[in-house]
Amino acid sequence: PLHLQLFHELGFRAPKYAHIAPIMKNDNGNKRKLSKRKDPEAAVSYYDEMGIPKEAVNEYLLNIANSNFENWRRANKDKSIDEFELQLNKMSVSGALFDMIKLLDVGKTVISTFSAEKVYDESLKWANKHDKELVEMLQDKEYALKIFGIERGNKKPRKDISKWSEVKENIEYMYDDKFLNKKQDYPYQVINNKSDINKILDLYIEKYYNENDDKQTWFDKIKELAGEMGYAKEVKEYKANPDNYKAHVGDVSTVLRVALTSRTNTPDMYEIMQVLGKESIEKRFEKAKKSE
Repeated sequence: PLHLQLFHELGFRAPKYAHIAPIMKNDNGNKRKLSKRKDPEAAVSYYDEMGIPKEAVNEYLLNIANSNFENWRRANKDKSIDEFELQLNKMSVSGALFDMIKLLDVGKTVISTFSAEKVYDESLKWANKHDKELVEMLQDKEYALKIFGIERGNKKPRKDISKWSEVKENIEYMYDDKFLNKKQDYPYQVINNKSDINKILDLYIEKYYNENDDKQTWFDKIKELAGEMGYAKEVKEYKANPDNYKAHVGDVSTVLRVALTSRTNTPDMYEIMQVLGKESIEKRFEKAKKSE
């Protein structure tokens, strides 16, 4: 109103003003406006501390501002948001609820499009302000770039990082000084017989592992290992005749993955092995074999 009155008093034609509906927050079951006084997520500093990329915040705000942005982004994965045409008639008149889960999901997608070099640079920039331990981990830039390069640039790139504050947790297991000197849990899942697990690890190193194998040869050898141990070489074989096998090749792969990383869900295991190298793999398997 003040601006419109100024234009009127000066005898100028006022421009048309528009703004998105206020962003809302769920407060104990009640909706209220996001408050710059009460809510930390209303401040830019919050996103800096959390390490949420500005690109993700901008994409999320456009999701709120225009109902057709999400479809546009799906159809134009590589285009800059500057090419998106904001349309006033596509703005919602009711305030959208602030959704951190959605924002972090956008963050995963945005970071998945970054090069390994950019992920490294942004992680280090954030760590210099907020996490000195991560700064130390990133000192070996060449090794860090190999880690960040795993499953990057593929048709379906890795989406395990939604914000820079998650980087340390997501790469810590790739560092022997962190992994080998810390007590690890090993959630092997289906194959949990200690004797079988140790035999899988021994056989893999002694008979099947070759760091010069391409990915297909590498996986074919895991199938051979599964067959030698009495497991189905193919998941479909196991599903067709589950009584004929103790488990299948996917379960054998899980044993290898968990022994290497203590995790059941990681980026591509072949690439992880290529980065770790034989010496590290052997040390990790020995540690896993000695665990209770």
